[in-house]
Amino acid sequence: MLVTAGCASLAPTDDAWPKVAVPAVWSAGSNATAQGAAATSLAQWWQRLDDAVLTTLVEQALRANTSVRIAQAALQQARAQVDVQSAGLLPSVGASASAQRSRANNNTGNTFQAGFDASWEPDVFGRLRSGVSASEADARAAEASLADVQVSLAAEVAVNYIELRGLQQRLAIARSNLASQQETLQITQWRLQAGLTTSLVTEQARAAAEQTAAQIPSLEASLAQSRYSLAVLTGQVPGALDATLAASAPVPQPTAELALAIPAETLRQRPDVRAAEQRIAAALARVSQADAARYPSFSLGGSLGLRALTLGALSGGGAVTSALLGSVSIPLLDGGAARAQVRVQSAALEQARVAYEATVLTALQDVENALVSLRGDREKLERLTAAADAARNAALLAQQRYSSGLIDFQAVLETQRTLLSTQESVAITTAAVAADHVRLYKALGGGWKT
Repeated sequence: MLVTAGCASLAPTDDAWPKVAVPAVWSAGSNATAQGAAATSLAQWWQRLDDAVLTTLVEQALRANTSVRIAQAALQQARAQVDVQSAGLLPSVGASASAQRSRANNNTGNTFQAGFDASWEPDVFGRLRSGVSASEADARAAEASLADVQVSLAAEVAVNYIELRGLQQRLAIARSNLASQQETLQITQWRLQAGLTTSLVTEQARAAAEQTAAQIPSLEASLAQSRYSLAVLTGQVPGALDATLAASAPVPQPTAELALAIPAETLRQRPDVRAAEQRIAAALARVSQADAARYPSFSLGGSLGLRALTLGALSGGGAVTSALLGSVSIPLLDGGAARAQVRVQSAALEQARVAYEATVLTALQDVENALVSLRGDREKLERLTAAADAARNAALLAQQRYSSGLIDFQAVLETQRTLLSTQESVAITTAAVAADHVRLYKALGGGWKT
């Protein structure tokens, strides 16, 4: 029997784990990778942005967000299922009592009995142990899934917060440019009254000012929506953060120093990869469990109790009854269901293996994409900042020369449009650089403690 049991068990082998080729370094961020230095700890990466409001929002979201609470409940369920499966390895004991009154041929009799019943199934072929192993792997996968939810949530809160601060900057830029354009409109009206210009110029100035003013309601609406999103992400009703986020603040920018781990270490850090690994372990255990179900099962049972015709007689020694039962169940003909169940679980194992490969490849892509975006947006921001400085000087000079009558109004309009466009592009790209950092932190698996 023991020899057969050894043949029936399916122990995990190296071939059961998928092999994915992982590069030695990041192709898009070799200059950001630490050479011989420890990688930057990203467990609470949001603190690197040095923004107290953001830190408060992330911590509130990790406590109260509905997705986190659902994942926590799923983890509790998985851990309880481990206890359920583990209980099957132990004997079960129950107590019972009964009283019976019967009548036959005008004879009436009573029967009283009380006792204990016990049963136990020796796990000879490992079916029950495999079930426990599968449940334990499911619990570890649920724990990793909770961490994955926390990673995604922290990044989502940070991106929404960065977007809100970027919108505040864009709104300030639009209002500042509107004030400048209204000043220019006032100048054109004075010149029209003095007969130094035409109504065409005044209407052009009014059109430019109205176009800029038209952007403000849209930006204000987007700001309100961002506040509502952050409130819901932190487990609150929309509008709960209006007072907290009413005041404008700069877009948080993390420090440039970031030492990346090598790709293999990054994959071990990411909770979604760990969850995929545990799903493979659970699938392996279920294959073993299905295979063990094809072999005989054994059970031991017994009872110890008292049985008598009267309640008083239950205390006598002759009332003691006992029984011991051993049984074996051997599957003979099941139409191939047991073998088919093994194939079912083997197919589930293959799905878990392929899902793991997909998760690893996606993880590698996430990091490379984030590095490329960060590098491109940094270069873009540097160019746009220089362009915005030049546009600001050009707009100031154009307005001064127009006031002196040295140039026509068309040059003023062009410089003002260019200034508004470049300043808005700077604000958008500044927020994009900060969001790129957040996405990089998320891709690296930051946001939870291993």
